[in-house]
Amino acid sequence: MADKQTEPVTVISLRKLSLGVPEPQQKEPRTFTVEDAVETIGFGRFHIALFLIMGSTGVVEAMEIMLIAVVSPVIRCEWQLENWQVAFVTTILLISFLWGAYFSLLTSFSPSYIWFVFLRTMVGCGVSGHAQGLIIKTEFLPTKYRGYMLPLSQVFWLAGSLLIIGLASVVIPTIGWRWLIRIASIPGIILIMAFKFIPESARFNVSTGNTQAALATLQRIARMNRSVLPEGRLVEPILEKRGRFADLLDAKYLRTTLQIWVIWLGISFAYYGVILASAELLERDLVCGSKPESQVAAVTAGDSEESQSPCHCHLFAPSDYRTMIISTVGEIALNPLNILGINFLGRRLSLAITMGCTALFFLLLNICTSSAGLIGFLFMLRALVAANFNTIYIYTAEVYPTTMRALGMGTSGSLCRIGAMVAPFISQVLMSASFLGALCLFSSVCVVCAISAFTLPIETKGRALQQIK
Repeated sequence: MADKQTEPVTVISLRKLSLGVPEPQQKEPRTFTVEDAVETIGFGRFHIALFLIMGSTGVVEAMEIMLIAVVSPVIRCEWQLENWQVAFVTTILLISFLWGAYFSLLTSFSPSYIWFVFLRTMVGCGVSGHAQGLIIKTEFLPTKYRGYMLPLSQVFWLAGSLLIIGLASVVIPTIGWRWLIRIASIPGIILIMAFKFIPESARFNVSTGNTQAALATLQRIARMNRSVLPEGRLVEPILEKRGRFADLLDAKYLRTTLQIWVIWLGISFAYYGVILASAELLERDLVCGSKPESQVAAVTAGDSEESQSPCHCHLFAPSDYRTMIISTVGEIALNPLNILGINFLGRRLSLAITMGCTALFFLLLNICTSSAGLIGFLFMLRALVAANFNTIYIYTAEVYPTTMRALGMGTSGSLCRIGAMVAPFISQVLMSASFLGALCLFSSVCVVCAISAFTLPIETKGRALQQIK
């Protein structure tokens, strides 16, 4: 039987054969972003260390702010200062919130009021790290933890406030206010040495094209948390330009920016107003019935001649320090409710509610009350103003993209300082002249902030941090 002839293999037949079999597709290399890495790494030891170091800036700043409140009656008496001079000390401190811990120490050697004002101005330059620390913590935290962990930063501020009040109650009556300032400067000096352990923002590095530095930071965090980075290569769009001030006023963010500025200014005005007003209320007993009748009679009899002078010399009694401690604890009292509100009601509605309640409690201070009633009102006010700050910090850090975030926080912080600079003249000057007028002013500002918060155009609850606008 003849063999069957086979068809010769040609180029055309091979081409037909190759068309019948699909060619293997080359796989694209895997990539991930900084946000992907942060979410994959999760929460761990790095974040705990970061919170302890950056949270300590809150301790230092709180000590410096509360230091003015507890020292004011003493310097008023020693240098025979009028109300506007005492208020000016606080305002000058808040004008320039780098190297403040060293100048805080030098303040204790002030020979006169003028030197005291100058050195406290230098201190102001050193206590602005708290806001920057919140930005860093926000950028390294996974989305689901931001609404829970950032409000807990208030614990550090509370610790600093309680520490300085406790020290003041012991140090001022025994060895004097100058030694109190020297002791209070120690934490700030120690903290400066701890800043070298804080990494640069990975989002900032990658946005400027420095991907290797960003990757090294993320790998370090992953090792500390005993986690791993996502598979692939770190990529982010390299931006031609960084955030500019004009970007904050871009059509997309104009309304948000303006309303945020109003809220920041009002919150800081109310916050520092409460702190300073607390000291003023206790020093001058401006609230009707806040002291027992026997104590009021004794003070009136002993200060009949002194009351004729423009400068009153009323130092804090042990009961006044206790009142300040109890009211200061209020700063963390609403934290559980604040956390629930931020995460379930949203940032805008939660802030609107707490601002509205702040306005109400300012007005309630005008009620003729007992000492316990005064403590209760101050307690609630401190709790509410602290909740306001927690919420606006989170919202501002989340609403802007990375290229604008630091700029947005920086400009908001500047408005915050303006509100804080005005507060002393209301709490320590206007309140002495017209108690009800000062309270109505504080309350009105809080109402405006509540309306601004409620009408904010963007809700950031559950939203990942954006890289570009």
